[in-house]
Amino acid sequence: MDVEASSAARRQRGTADGAASALVLRAVRRVVRAADAQSPCRVLDVGGGSGVWAVPLAAEGAVLTVVDPSPDALASLSRRAREAGVLERVTAVQGDVDCLGELVSAGAADLVLAHGVLEVVEDLPRAMSALVSALAPGGMLSVLVAGKAAAVLHRALVGRVAEALQVLTDPAGRVGPRDPLLRRFDVEGLSTLLADSGLEVDLIQGVSVVADLIASSALETASGGAAALAELESAASSTAALREIASRLHAVARLPVTG
Repeated sequence: MDVEASSAARRQRGTADGAASALVLRAVRRVVRAADAQSPCRVLDVGGGSGVWAVPLAAEGAVLTVVDPSPDALASLSRRAREAGVLERVTAVQGDVDCLGELVSAGAADLVLAHGVLEVVEDLPRAMSALVSALAPGGMLSVLVAGKAAAVLHRALVGRVAEALQVLTDPAGRVGPRDPLLRRFDVEGLSTLLADSGLEVDLIQGVSVVADLIASSALETASGGAAALAELESAASSTAALREIASRLHAVARLPVTG
């Protein structure tokens, strides 16, 4: 592939990746926009890093607290928020989910984001308890996790069949002790985790259902390939038979109002 074609393929892939992120952002934006205009949505972004989710939500009028262990990521967050004109709506706090109760007040968030968190925490029940404790009654938890079926499929397609079998048969969906992820999820397991944590599931959708299976060169060969892929991803994300093979699973669940 020549340089021009390679550049076009990267642009196509970037468009598809952006469409996948847009599915997640669209779901959490609905929560922010549903908030009372007189009381902005209070969002806690755990592991929010450089503000990929926080800054767009602040632009919607939400008030953000971003908790992340990396000072470099939080510095990037502040720069990004300043450039977007929303710095006054974003508070950066260094820490992680293990000490969340010491960093934020219980019941203080209308929306909690835990994107890319549950795959790497050592104590999953403790992490879920901390995330739920941060929610106000009626608040929403948004989680984005690695998909188990996708990890099997992707490895099998490139000939790493033994690894694919290991992921499939391992209860946590891991490729041995050197796997950087401590667990991967399927739809049933994610649904059960949320329900067992006292939450009511509103949405589970697949993110990057087919995009990660398609070579960039294949996208480059057809005019409008990335746009068509984005439309396919949107349709496939909520199709039960397809979302299970998504690279990531996104769920939004509500903490019921009791009493």
